[in-house]
Amino acid sequence: MAIGWAGDGAVQDQIDATVNDAVQRARLQLKHGPGRTHCEECDAPIPAARRKAVPGVCLCVNCQQAHDAGRGASLYNRRGSKDSQLR
Repeated sequence: MAIGWAGDGAVQDQIDATVNDAVQRARLQLKHGPGRTHCEECDAPIPAARRKAVPGVCLCVNCQQAHDAGRGASLYNRRGSKDSQLR
């Protein structure tokens, strides 16, 4: 049953849209191509298995982990809070 102006599936629609946006952002960040043979950061060799598994790779595992740890994830829902959407 809907309350106020929101439709029956408004909350699930918002969740689906947020997940789809996150997937699209992640796909845009993926690189393409054969990748590098040596790390851009530390010049360590990148194993062939990693280059095959991660197309367009440019960092070794250690540098990639350090890069990911420094990035952090945005937990802010840019579509607004559930309460503001359903009023």
